[in-house]
Amino acid sequence: MRFGKGPAAAAAAALLVLTACSGGGDDDGGAAATGFEDCVDDPNGCNSGEVEQGGEITWVVSQPFGGWNHYQPEGGSVYGLQATTGIYASVGQWAPSGDWEWNTDLLTEEPELLSEDPMTWEYRLNPEATWNDGTPIGIEDFRWAWRMNSNDEELCADICRSRDTNPESLIASVEPGDDDSTVVITMDEGVASPEWFVAFEDGLFPAHRAEEEGFDLDTPEGMLESAEWFNETVPDWSGGPFIIEEGDLENQVVKVRNEEYYGDPANLDRITIRFITDEGSWIPALANGEIDGSSPETWNEDVITQLQDLGTVRTGIGSGGSWEHVDANVEGEWLQDVELRRAIFTAIDNDNLAQRAYGGLFPDYELRTNHVFPAGSPFHEDVLTDTGQGSGDTEAALAILEDAGYELDGETLTRDGEAVPPLRLRYTEGHVARATKAELIQADLAEIGVTADIQTTDDLGGTLAEQDYDLMLYGWSATPEFGASPEQYWHSESGSNFGGYADDEVDELVRDAATSTTQEEAAGFVNEAARIVAEDAYVLPIVDTPVITFVTQEFTNIRDNNSQSRRALYNQEEWGVAAN
Repeated sequence: MRFGKGPAAAAAAALLVLTACSGGGDDDGGAAATGFEDCVDDPNGCNSGEVEQGGEITWVVSQPFGGWNHYQPEGGSVYGLQATTGIYASVGQWAPSGDWEWNTDLLTEEPELLSEDPMTWEYRLNPEATWNDGTPIGIEDFRWAWRMNSNDEELCADICRSRDTNPESLIASVEPGDDDSTVVITMDEGVASPEWFVAFEDGLFPAHRAEEEGFDLDTPEGMLESAEWFNETVPDWSGGPFIIEEGDLENQVVKVRNEEYYGDPANLDRITIRFITDEGSWIPALANGEIDGSSPETWNEDVITQLQDLGTVRTGIGSGGSWEHVDANVEGEWLQDVELRRAIFTAIDNDNLAQRAYGGLFPDYELRTNHVFPAGSPFHEDVLTDTGQGSGDTEAALAILEDAGYELDGETLTRDGEAVPPLRLRYTEGHVARATKAELIQADLAEIGVTADIQTTDDLGGTLAEQDYDLMLYGWSATPEFGASPEQYWHSESGSNFGGYADDEVDELVRDAATSTTQEEAAGFVNEAARIVAEDAYVLPIVDTPVITFVTQEFTNIRDNNSQSRRALYNQEEWGVAAN
């Protein structure tokens, strides 16, 4: 796919600087690198070069995923997005610099607002843009994505179990324009979105394939059935530069060049995505030529040190586009009690967790005191420190418990004579940094009589969706827009509000943020909501996650992208074997 900056680019770039929800770091760019030094000054063009046509690469994604429909929780993890990127037609994406770039393969013009009330814009599609079976990409594909994420049971039963509904949930209609290649999007009257341009960012699904399977997309039941079918079915369709040749959810996904692609062809013949959770195996796999690179969601100091010592591998470290947190399942029997949650979060020592996990190679880590805005954002308000959460103050945590009627009987916490049972603390299997954090959290909670039973999962999306945890340690991958994120995190009807948090005031605030007309207005609503969520001890923000990218010197045009979940895979069609 080829992407060009549009009218939203300047605003998006400013948004990155203001929110720092992704990319960026300290004054020197927050990056240390061997072979990626130019990415500090040239994030969109670093590590570029001439390529030879053809070739194959094996890329590591550090966890498997649970479904093929990335709009549903099982498929919506960063691992699923990375594995399947390149097969879904998308209107645009965030560049490493934080600029918004329109997909100039799919669109013949850069969309602009036609009206501000109701907010209206149109997509002018490339008439040659087709799915790999020759079916034109068109209005029905946009309608499917809209219904999928509409948050409207009249359009899709059970709201399709959508994990993220903005800004699609604000759309009133998707209609044809003045020809078959024009799609007009109109939002509800009286609502707005400062980030309207990110609609359909995650890509389109082929509606005609669902119809061929017999699903009636004009009914909410048929839409839900189609969404589940897309989630369970290995895609043999593509509207992008690659198509899946073979794949499964546990081992690997093999993508080959889509010979029917309507844009410039990809350079590489094949990209094999391998799911390898054991980070310790990466170095010997590199040495044996079994893998070529990765931009993993994991952090292992020993592995990074070994990578930096390899003379044939480019390695870069920088501030990440994600942040670590602990979530409580507030629908569990004991964690329904907000005072117990407050005590648990107060006992956890965020700085110790970050120092032990990252301090050796990245001492400039940044602790989170806001669920949306990092410390460097002008919109940042510290919603955490005054609560005492993340402080590791055992005495304060015990005082909270005592006031709430709990007693510490030896090493066991009780209430009304009943012992608080062990709480399952879960994280993704093979994630070394999270293993370190989990053990430290376990020790912190033992000080207040709470037993943390550490368990791993090889299906983060599925475990979250099924609420199969008491406490979950994981990360949110962010993009430069922020208006819609809180609604995804905390709205009582959001498919990504995994722990079942519900607060009427928060519901109203996050919807107000998503429908604000300016960033400043949206930020005010976001911070109000974040303060309530912090007081309710639903999510404990911990730290902005450092990230690493590595690739053998055989390949070029590969660089990290902390502005989106796909990371280095964002431009995989440009990857290639470096020309001699």
